[in-house]
Amino acid sequence: MTKILAIETSCDETSVAILSGQTILSHVTFSQINQHKQFGGVMPELASRLHTEVITLMIDEAVKQANTPLSTIDAFAFTRGPGLIGALHVGLQAAKTLALIYGKPCIPVHHLAAHIEAGHFTKPLIYPYMALLVSGGHTELIYVSGPLQYKRLGGTRDDAVGESYDKVARLLDLGYPGGPKLDALAKLGQPRYPLPTPLNDDSDDFSFSGLKTAVYLLVEKLKVSSFPWYPEDIAASFQHVVMHILVKKSIRKALALGVKQLVVGGGVSANSYLRSLMQSEGKKALIDIVFPPMYACTDNAAMIGLLAQVYYQTNLFGTMKLNADPNWKIEDAKLF
Repeated sequence: MTKILAIETSCDETSVAILSGQTILSHVTFSQINQHKQFGGVMPELASRLHTEVITLMIDEAVKQANTPLSTIDAFAFTRGPGLIGALHVGLQAAKTLALIYGKPCIPVHHLAAHIEAGHFTKPLIYPYMALLVSGGHTELIYVSGPLQYKRLGGTRDDAVGESYDKVARLLDLGYPGGPKLDALAKLGQPRYPLPTPLNDDSDDFSFSGLKTAVYLLVEKLKVSSFPWYPEDIAASFQHVVMHILVKKSIRKALALGVKQLVVGGGVSANSYLRSLMQSEGKKALIDIVFPPMYACTDNAAMIGLLAQVYYQTNLFGTMKLNADPNWKIEDAKLF
């Protein structure tokens, strides 16, 4: 089996994993959430500095847990993009340095494609299939016709779904990161407030900016009213609208394409309501819904190593002159 050491540093997690085929031998991650929390979001320069401080420690720990000497690694993989340029650069330099020292190839991996292919950790994915990619920076529908063959069908025209969650969570004083906290709060409430469903049409695109504004206006109105109101009901109302439009458009497009599997990837794929609703609607439509394991939802090196196996098998390797690409398009996952 091919052994790959993978590094993920696209944003605020420093993650290293060693895989033998699809078997994870070790997987360690350092999260920077506590360092960025005071700013209410990720500070790019701070993220890069923190990656630099811990990347060697993460590599050493992954090697220790896997009981696999670096000399036995067949290739060193890293996230080339998209992501924060400074953060990406740290992982890239670490992987290229190891590849140079041990005389092994380095493999640049597309971050979004890896989020999608993380569904392989749950069950085999059957091409062609469709994917819904939902994260802090992305909301996209992707058609996957084969290994490393992706076509973007549609996406958000403004805020990404994860970004909108963080902004609404801030309105409700939930803190950062807002997504998991808003999801937990919504379980305690009821969707009793009528909120607009943005871009509720036949397109393959999404929009969440107007919904965020509607929540802001609702909160401001309730603050000066004489009626009691509860943040959990606002959270439930917001989540109800967001998840129903995501599921509705995803299922409809999957049916139109005639695919039998719909894979959900990205950080927001950990949302409990999305998982429940998508599985329920997928069952009605006779579409197999695949979510990655919880550990593979947020940014992680295991998914980078998993997709790197595909790059390795097709002899797609990087060179020492390769740079990071924060705007790398998923359609160009094979081009670097």
